[in-house]
This record gives sequence, C-alpha cells and structure tokens, in this order.
Amino acid sequence: MRTIDRWLTSPWRRFCVVALAGALPVLAFPAPSLWWFAYVALVPWILLARAAPTGRRAAYDGWCGGFGFIVAVHHWLLPSLNVFLFLIAGLLGLLWMPWGWLVRRFLGGVPSPARGVAALLVLPSAWLAVELVRSWQGLGGPWGMLGSSQWQVGPALRLASVGGVWLLSFLVVAVNVAAAVLMSVREARVPALASLLATAAATSAAWAWAPRPDVDGRTRVAVVQPGIVDGHDSPDKRFDREEQLTRPLAGQGVDLVVWGESSVGFDLNDRPDLARRIAALSRQTGADVLVNVDAHRSDRPGIYKSSVLIGPHGPTGERYDKMRLIPFGEYIPTRSLLGWATSVGKAAGEDRRRGTEQVVMNVGHGLRVGPLVCFETAFPDMSRHLAEDGADMLLGQSSTSTFQGSWAPEQHASLAALRAAETGRPMVHATLTGVSAVYGPDGQRLGPWLGTDASTAHVYDVPLAHGITPYVRFGDWPVYGALLVLTALGVTEGLRAVRPRRAQPLVPPARTVHGSPVRPGR
Repeated sequence: MRTIDRWLTSPWRRFCVVALAGALPVLAFPAPSLWWFAYVALVPWILLARAAPTGRRAAYDGWCGGFGFIVAVHHWLLPSLNVFLFLIAGLLGLLWMPWGWLVRRFLGGVPSPARGVAALLVLPSAWLAVELVRSWQGLGGPWGMLGSSQWQVGPALRLASVGGVWLLSFLVVAVNVAAAVLMSVREARVPALASLLATAAATSAAWAWAPRPDVDGRTRVAVVQPGIVDGHDSPDKRFDREEQLTRPLAGQGVDLVVWGESSVGFDLNDRPDLARRIAALSRQTGADVLVNVDAHRSDRPGIYKSSVLIGPHGPTGERYDKMRLIPFGEYIPTRSLLGWATSVGKAAGEDRRRGTEQVVMNVGHGLRVGPLVCFETAFPDMSRHLAEDGADMLLGQSSTSTFQGSWAPEQHASLAALRAAETGRPMVHATLTGVSAVYGPDGQRLGPWLGTDASTAHVYDVPLAHGITPYVRFGDWPVYGALLVLTALGVTEGLRAVRPRRAQPLVPPARTVHGSPVRPGR
C-alpha cells in the first residue's frame, strides 16, 4: 500500500488514476447499460479521496474524478466540441472539489460510527448539489445524472415516481458510500450495513405503496424514423423519405403520427407546398401529424426549432418553440468571445432562438400531448410541468444524426423511461436516425427500439393513464432535503470554527533557587 501511495505522489499519475476512477460510472449507462455497476462504480474514486494525505489533495481528487466523469459521459460530443470538451470538463470538474474534500472529512483515517452515519447523508447530498448546479442549461444540462442509469430497473422506476431521478441519484451514491465503508473502515461497518438495509427497505416500500398510474385508455401512435437518407443531409430528400414512410400508415387506426427533430428543413409559410403534402398525409392516415421545423421563421427573425401540428386542413395553429438550447450545438455562449469555436468543431454557425413557454397541444381524438425537443427530454422539470398542465402523453422529438456511431442515441432514448415513470404519463421518443422508443406510464418499454440502422415507420399501442405521482405533486423534494443537510453541515462547521476555546488555567512560570526550579506555594 505504501508503494502505491508513493507512486501516486506524482500529480500527473494521480490525475490519470483518479480521472479513470471518475469515468467508471459511464459503463452503467447505455449502450453498455450495466445498471448494477452504478452501485459500486464510485467506490474507487471514494477510496482514493479518502486516503488523500491532505484535504487539499482530496479536493484535487474531486476535481480529477469530475473531469473524468464529464469527459466519459459526454465523449460523443468530441467530434463537435473538439478541444472544448476538455476545457468544459475541466471547468465542470471543479464542482466536485467540495465533494472530494467531504469524502476525506467524513471517511478519512479511522472515522467514528457517528462520522460514518453522517457520511451516508452528507456525501449523497453533496453529489446531488453538484448535479443540481450542472443541470443548469447554460452548463450543459442534466445529461448523465447518476440516477438515470437505472432506467430499466422496475423498482428504481417506482422510486422515480416518488422523488424523480434525484432520489435515484441520492440512493445510488449512498450505496456506493456504504460499499466503500464496508471495504475500508472496519469501525463503521455496522452503520454502512444498516444503510444498505434501509435502502433496500425504502425500495421495497416504494414498490408496495407508491401510487400506480391508473390506465384508463389507449391510443395508437406512429413513429416515423427516416434514418440516413442516401448518406446526405438533404432536407428535400429527408422529407420525401418521411412522406414515403407515412403513406402506408393509412388504414392502421393511427391517432397521431410523429416525425423527429428537424424533420422539416423549411419554414412552412415559405413552403406552403410542403404544408399541403403533410395535410394530405393527415387525411390519408386519419391522424394529425406532428413535425419539427428547423428553419428561419418568416414571421420573426432568427432560426427556431419548432414542433408544429398539422391536421387534414393544414397547420392547426398548435406550435411549440424549443426553449432550452444546447450550448455550442445550437448557440455559442458569448459568441463575440467564443465565435472562433466554429472553426475548430461543429459548433453552431448561427444561434437558434428560444421559445418562451411550454405548450400542451390538443390533437385529434381528444388527446392532449406535451412536446419536448431533443435535449429538453433530459430536464425532469419540463416533463413534470407538462403533466401538471394536463398532458396525457409526452412527446420527445430528437435527431442524434451527428452522433450515430456513439453511445449517445441509446442513452438519449433511455431518458424517456425516467420521464414517463416520474410523471405517470407515457412518452414517445421519436428521432430522425435513431434510437426511437416508446414507454408506458410506468416507464416500461413498449414494443421495439428503432435502432440507428432503421428507416421505417412503426405503430405503437400506447396505454394512457391519469392521476398525479408524488413527484409531480411535490416536485424536487430530494434536492431540497440535500440542500437542508448541507446547510445544517455548514452551520455546524461554522459554529465549531467560531466557538471560543475553553479557558485554560494559567500556570505561572517557575522561579529558580540555586539553579533548581521552585513552583509557587512550595
């Protein structure tokens, strides 16, 4: 062990080892989808920070691990962001510095059982605070939240209906902390084992007692995924392929047809011929068609990404403009300073414009749907607000055409399972080039995934449910609880720092007689 400690004294060696430890959780997400690995993936990182010789070195370990985590979960952005990915990871990694320091503070040395118990609350709370900050859209949004790795685990989806993905992240980190304590701190193994049992009990209670969505209807939704068209990004050819795939849906009893993000590359006011062709498809299929327009608006300046509903007589007037844009991909922050990013990567040549409010659309057959565009499906608050506003079904329109050869399409499709479970509403995730997927109101997958090699239209029989899940009713309460824990910790540490030291009795100096010390009173 001492040999390893000496080897890690080199800052570069330590950086590489801790960054690799921080990257391990990526294996729990799709495409590897080793969901069970999430419960031990943080253990190496925790053990390294715990053994740091100083608090400063533990904070450095937090930064190194955060850097590795961000690069790993966003590796698919490398072709677009180029060197910016590492710069962004370096900046976002700073968020984990307090977490690394707290690991050593509560688990370093030989922690008492009380410190071990406190670690099981403080460290997951600190992790949630990091996820909260980096969930701001200007910092890249909530992609790669640790709890979202549990998208295919039934009990975890039930917990998501209670506390959202936040509760899952808290519990996953708590299990990792308990596992690290069991491995390294004999004195605190009892509270660590008790924490694991409590987590199992909470999961079982949620499985048994959390309200389940009441299925009270069904609808048939067709997802049209054109795929890569002749290897070219041609809006006209893509539209032709989508039209070709939609026509055979006639006679299949479809209630709604959904095309992916950027499925129409022209403003429909400038190209009324396209609007007429989509309206003809609506008449043939007997269903409204939800398309996504990515073009300059004719009625206002700038490019918008808009979900537009088209019925048998043309556009119905139902429209949603994307509100949360992808940094660099759809706009460049402070373009006057960072505009040169367009010359070194696939950054946005022109900033997209933002919408101002979410919209619940009334489609045919009495169905109310809440559209989200691409990156927005990662935000749990947006789907929760749509459910509050009366949406019967959530719709995500995405593209992923830039990231075909990465793990991004599968991970993006998996997020819809969490949004469905959180809200108790089914969710349709429709893309241009894959992966498209549909989930029921309990978050369970319905029918097949349409992979990145698919060019097809598929009809899904989707159950509809009503009622309010605890997460929709109470919101992000795990976050508030985590912030309360951290506030209590800050107050406690502050009081300890300013508390006056207990007065100690003064010992008068000894005087000497013939070279020998003589104390007063003798």
